[in-house]
Amino acid sequence: MGDYYERLGVGPAASAGEIRQAYLRLAREKHPDRFPDAAQKQSAQSEFQEITTAFNTLSNPRRRQEYDEQRQRPPAPRTPEEQGKDAFARAQPLLQAGQFEEAVALLRAAVHHLPGEASYHAALGRALSHLPAGARDALERATQIDPQDAAAYADLAWVLSAQGLHLRAQKALAAARRLAPRDPRIARLAAELGLGRS
Repeated sequence: MGDYYERLGVGPAASAGEIRQAYLRLAREKHPDRFPDAAQKQSAQSEFQEITTAFNTLSNPRRRQEYDEQRQRPPAPRTPEEQGKDAFARAQPLLQAGQFEEAVALLRAAVHHLPGEASYHAALGRALSHLPAGARDALERATQIDPQDAAAYADLAWVLSAQGLHLRAQKALAAARRLAPRDPRIARLAAELGLGRS
């Protein structure tokens, strides 16, 4: 049906009286009884119902408030790409708040909808690194998709080292250093993990 205000030809700030006047004018113009032809009458009946639905909603203060609130909400994501981006965006504040389980659920959805987005796999791996298991697979996938992501290699090195896989951690850290030789975070990580220069 579209926007109720547009349907009645009034703006969102219209008063109750303006809404009523617009409805009465349209009801006179579009009333089905004005059309003798059966096809025109049927079309007018459909249009008249739309006008009446819009009026019934906007003339009731509670229903109008609910409708106005609904109009303000962004549309729900429809395509897989929109769903993936939406899930990733909703995960960010959860990550910052340390709510890793909730963030992981959203990041898994993001990865599901956009499996070729390396940054989503890397974010999932980082979130999983705060939980008992699962980070390694996500970070390895991120480095496979984007072999130039130094941060993903650094995070992978940290996870591998925590799992006791020091040789693999060294290889991941070496890749991170090769990609970002001056990154202080990677240098600090090497010192923290005791992996030295490779």
